[in-house]
Amino acid sequence: MTGTLPQARTAIGDSDRYLALHEAVDEPASDALLDDRERHVRSEVRDVVATEVAPRAAEVDRSETFAGESFQALARAGWVGLLFSAEYGGTGDSTVAYAAAMEEITAGCAATSMIFMTQTHAGYPIVLGGDRALVHTHVPPLLTGAAYGSLAITEPNAGSDVSSLRTTARAEAGGDYRISGSKTFITTGDRSNVIVCFATTDRTAQRGGVTAFVLDGASPGVGRGAPLAKMGLHGSTTAELFLDDVPVPASNRLGEPGSGWDIMLRAVAKSRISAAAQGVGFARGAYAHALAHLRERHGKRLPQAAAFELADLRGRILQARLLLLATAREVDRADAPPTAQVAVAKQRCTDLGFSVARAATRLLGGAGDLRDLGVERYVRDAKAAQIYDGTNEIQRLLIARDTDRRLDSLEGRTP
Repeated sequence: MTGTLPQARTAIGDSDRYLALHEAVDEPASDALLDDRERHVRSEVRDVVATEVAPRAAEVDRSETFAGESFQALARAGWVGLLFSAEYGGTGDSTVAYAAAMEEITAGCAATSMIFMTQTHAGYPIVLGGDRALVHTHVPPLLTGAAYGSLAITEPNAGSDVSSLRTTARAEAGGDYRISGSKTFITTGDRSNVIVCFATTDRTAQRGGVTAFVLDGASPGVGRGAPLAKMGLHGSTTAELFLDDVPVPASNRLGEPGSGWDIMLRAVAKSRISAAAQGVGFARGAYAHALAHLRERHGKRLPQAAAFELADLRGRILQARLLLLATAREVDRADAPPTAQVAVAKQRCTDLGFSVARAATRLLGGAGDLRDLGVERYVRDAKAAQIYDGTNEIQRLLIARDTDRRLDSLEGRTP
């Protein structure tokens, strides 16, 4: 590319400029998949992001400061409880509305989107498996931002294999439990007040022994490691948890002993939709930043090579958004979690987020890796989404297994 490099800046403009750049990729084809309420949610969340979240994103990343202020702005506006009923302080919206909101938040600040989605990921299993008293105690504070939550599944030696958990929940004579073990890569784990922990009550039972519990972050025996140093998502903390004979009342168990695997599968449909929506948000944020800086450099008429590349990226973003929204709608309609379809969306959308972010840096030529221009941040942030919520290699495995099951079923039908 030719032309004078723009002056370094920390944002793509004021809120009106931000809104214009993002509205430019609102496509009729994907808007048709949203009802009036879902479009309203997207619009309102985008406004909060434009005024309260995106302006802080660069500094949050640079200073590695927890993006609490940005998250609290979304909580004050009442958008944290999209997937929760009004009884618990939520809005009772669809998974589609939630996906649209997640995309908006990620486009403005990926670190804020991590905090936002982790509140949902911590609260949702409590609703699935807890009694009303437990839900009323723990979920409303997550939705108002009065408490932070974490979902504690991953372990140092278990990776993505939840059936091989080493964290144990030992039943005591009175029915209460003592939990011991360690967890790693726990989002907001350094400060969470509410910890949904998956442990095994019977290691020999593998999946049948997995049970979920709600832990009070202030309980004796809960230890926390320092936040891990990461390539991206600097405004979202990730830490280890060390559980040393942590006392847990029987009333804090989610469901029956051994029901944790089912709770996890149902919760994963939401968490992987979160990651898929982030993928589209990464792509859209990188696209908007690249478009803004190219127009500043070249004026309204871009060089043909840049215009063609942007056209290709816009088409790819639309394809991913169509997949995201269609999958989210199926999650709302399905009686059982559509695991394979969610895996397709998670894998395709997060891969797209990373590839579009890289393409956007290439579009800016030698300036593409300048931190002040903001595009390189999306590359660093997007990479992690290919790893968490089940690596994309795990998603491909799930998809392949589902293909085999479908084909076996079809071939086994009686002519």
